Amino acid sequence: MTAVHSRVRFVSAVLAGGLLCATSACGRATPSNSGAESRSPGVHSERAWDEPASYAYTLTSSEGERSLIGAFRVTVRDGKVVKAVGLDDSGRWVVRQLPGEVPTLGELLAEMAQARRDEADTAEAEYAADGHPVRILLDWEKNAVDDEALYVISDYEPAAG
Repeated sequence: MTAVHSRVRFVSAVLAGGLLCATSACGRATPSNSGAESRSPGVHSERAWDEPASYAYTLTSSEGERSLIGAFRVTVRDGKVVKAVGLDDSGRWVVRQLPGEVPTLGELLAEMAQARRDEADTAEAEYAADGHPVRILLDWEKNAVDDEALYVISDYEPAAG
């Protein structure tokens, strides 16, 4: 009877350990076929990416109680946002009330760099194969409520030229 209980405990421990390992990796790993790369908060080097003067992208900004919450289609020319279209109610409100708040990708990366200089608890990004950011996560204080920012970048299109 003791051998059976020991074997059951051993198998249970192995299964629990495997489950723990699998679940602790969730949300951290980037699928190898996505072309994205994740940076740890303490790593200050960035992928080489020269922000083009003109491009368009879709930004979904969420988390915390920041003024920039919502979904936007953004057009950048000569390094400046020339058009921002709110794609949801929050985005439309921001575009109408705070039009200067919609950033370029360079401004989002600068915000992340500043968060790192300020020693934020989390300041990390994932990058596409060409080097442009596809996700930026910021959390200035781990135990503070609503100081986080999550920027998801999609539909990036550099201007033809």
